[in-house]
Amino acid sequence: MASRKRAIILLSGGLDSATCLAIARSEGFETHTVSFRYGQRHQYELQRAQLISEELNATTHRIVDIDLAQFGGSALTDVAIDVPKSETVESIGETIPVTYVPARNTVFLSLSLAFAETVDAKDIFIGVNSLDYSGYPDCRPEFIEAFQRMANLATKAGVEESQSLKIHTPLIDLTKAEIIARGMELGVDYGLTLSCYDPGDGGRPCQHCDACLLRARGFKTNGVLDPALNSV
Repeated sequence: MASRKRAIILLSGGLDSATCLAIARSEGFETHTVSFRYGQRHQYELQRAQLISEELNATTHRIVDIDLAQFGGSALTDVAIDVPKSETVESIGETIPVTYVPARNTVFLSLSLAFAETVDAKDIFIGVNSLDYSGYPDCRPEFIEAFQRMANLATKAGVEESQSLKIHTPLIDLTKAEIIARGMELGVDYGLTLSCYDPGDGGRPCQHCDACLLRARGFKTNGVLDPALNSV
């Protein structure tokens, strides 16, 4: 019996990455999830990532320690910078927000690439999105395409093996509502996920940061209540 193809799934503990994991699993991959303790302002998302990995039967889950907080420059890694809050999605600005963490996806994908080589995985899944998102430059298709080209030039596997590494972005052209609908089809328990940039005690969502507002609109469009609001 042939072994299943292996895939690395970047898992933040949020809605998008949980959906990515479910999609990879539905496509028959043996899933290996990786989360990052990168100096972010809270650890609740890492707790959720562990729960999601267990719930969706990931083969392995690991947390990698790095420290992007030593560079600062983001409200997610510097508690002296306030996370922007708004009342509506329409209030979200059009410029790159202060919640952007410099080079975060580049760093995460690079480490995931190293992980992929060690477990002979030719596929990496990341839940980037270019529609309902906060304007981050490292969530765009152009970035993913460029990184994939680089990955196949920079690795032993890319040079010596016939099968190229592929970066999967199954959510990149979906609205948040469409992502939620897809996840519900696959049985994702969104009550386990946390999207909030600035949660309160126990991981309770603030409901006013960009991530909370986009998430709320997605559930409202689907005509369902966000189960995470009742899970903490």
